[in-house]
Amino acid sequence: MKTYPCVLSIAGSDCSGGAGIQADLKTISAHGAYAATAVTAVTVQNSCGVTHVHPVPPAIVEAQITAVMEDLPPHAIKIGMVNDAAIIRTIARTLRRYPSCFVVLDPVMVSSSGRPLLEPAALTALTDELMPLCSLVTPNLPEAELLLDIPLKTLDDMHLAARSLLRYGNHAVLLKGGHLDADQLTDVLQVANEQEPHLYTAPKVESRNTHGTGCTLSSAIAARMALGDLLPDAVAHAKHYVHQALVSGRDIWAGKGHGPMNHLFSPQPMHIFHRNEL
Repeated sequence: MKTYPCVLSIAGSDCSGGAGIQADLKTISAHGAYAATAVTAVTVQNSCGVTHVHPVPPAIVEAQITAVMEDLPPHAIKIGMVNDAAIIRTIARTLRRYPSCFVVLDPVMVSSSGRPLLEPAALTALTDELMPLCSLVTPNLPEAELLLDIPLKTLDDMHLAARSLLRYGNHAVLLKGGHLDADQLTDVLQVANEQEPHLYTAPKVESRNTHGTGCTLSSAIAARMALGDLLPDAVAHAKHYVHQALVSGRDIWAGKGHGPMNHLFSPQPMHIFHRNEL
């Protein structure tokens, strides 16, 4: 019997289509996997920023996850924006009923301006209840600083932080170095049972269209794991995909602020409407 390699995205909805559930749907589909979703919040946002967040009731989040699990059991799960303590606990309780799946958590904890997005109760629920259930956690540097309460300024700092972040019980950490001031950016993958980390270095892509990079990377990793990759290879493939999506979308006008990447880039150029054609 044939079956789809299924990925479940548990995340918030972005009405502008560049991040959240919408970015996950595009990314998972671009990798040839089947995307299912459970919406945790409805946001009002565009390339210029977020203006409203409306959480979905925890019982509805649980019902969405259960509906997918019982009919389309996923090969991998990606968790994105979950900044409400009750929803975090609900997700953790629901996932404990289905313990055999690869789970990647992209902890959306800090705004682009550096403001923490989680209340103390939600942060505690995240670290104590959800992270121990995760196969991989993918924080950026501000998020790792919040989790560890230390500044992270160098690649050496990242090495130590990646290992320290295993304290929360997750199997592996991918610490993203995109906030470092460097032409070559390095991400550090530290697996719990391995002494040496895996390093992924790529040139920085100069682009205003960077909306949804964290969502895209984590869902690409989940898709590659659903397709059968080993974790280091899944990260490598996902990072290459994000790099190509950034390069393919950097010259496209898409919104007045930080626009989306080109999730569906192709060797054949897509027709781009010039502003005077719209």
